[in-house]
Amino acid sequence: MNSDKTESVLDRVLVLELVRVTEAAAIAASNLVGRGDEKAADAAAVEAMRKAFDTLYMDGTVVIGEGERDEAPMLYIGEKVGGAPGKGPKIDIALDPLEGTTITAKAGPNSLAVLAAAEEGCLLNAPDVYMQKIAVGPGYPDDVIQLERSTRENVEAVAAAKGVAPSEIIVCVLDRPRHSKLIAELREIGCGVVLIGDGDVAGVIATTDQETTIDMYMGEGGAPEGVLAAAALRCVGGQFNGKLVFRNDDERARARKWGIEDLDRVYKLHDLAKGDCIFAATGVTDGSLLEGVKRLKRPAGNRVMTTESVVMRASSGTVRYVKGEHRI
Repeated sequence: MNSDKTESVLDRVLVLELVRVTEAAAIAASNLVGRGDEKAADAAAVEAMRKAFDTLYMDGTVVIGEGERDEAPMLYIGEKVGGAPGKGPKIDIALDPLEGTTITAKAGPNSLAVLAAAEEGCLLNAPDVYMQKIAVGPGYPDDVIQLERSTRENVEAVAAAKGVAPSEIIVCVLDRPRHSKLIAELREIGCGVVLIGDGDVAGVIATTDQETTIDMYMGEGGAPEGVLAAAALRCVGGQFNGKLVFRNDDERARARKWGIEDLDRVYKLHDLAKGDCIFAATGVTDGSLLEGVKRLKRPAGNRVMTTESVVMRASSGTVRYVKGEHRI
């Protein structure tokens, strides 16, 4: 693939313009924080994100979205988005208008509106199934993690590369019954285990931020979220292995429908997100990565909302944090 071509295509979609899309979704979802209605919060984010896409000069295609066309009224896989169909640059979009619907409904931490953009054909069309994942942040030797290894072997490899004892490694894991064995193994090694209720995109990205103290992410989560997380790691560095997990023949058939023939393949970072990538996220609720949407009342009765977003780009390695102030 011609890297110059990739760069010119994404240059025509201003990087900061994508922040407007995640901001719109986050603001819409924030109206439902703590209201106990997951579906309503998700629907609000989806509708706002869909409208915001129409303001961008691009010919976009959703490759990871809210489901197949018969399952989702908008932002479904294959839907065309953008304000310049047939004219603008062809861009593939992976998105999750509200990563952490349960978190939002319960007013918990780390709920985000997220999306990734890349040149056509550069993001894996991951089916909506589980994915076994392992990830670390930047600075480690190549292939320091390998999904084929045992939990202990991976922890020991990361510890050796970091120059610490395995018991000093901290691992982020989704708090799910399916992870009981993994959690027990990690604690037997002596690792610290950070359990999160939802939001494994934020969990993977946490490995890139030293302030979180999280060294590794491990466990099974959504495959679409794996692609989004991989796009973020492409921008800031890190390593990721993922393998699709199928529970039945219907899920295997769904994978083949999207062109996946090797159902046992272990995907590395560049298999999931290649070429130049842009990743954008806006906080809905406060978290380790971003602050959530805030509603403030200023003097003279002026009311504003504030947002915090991050936008990253693989070709430049640039990470920008964007503070937004929106008048009500």
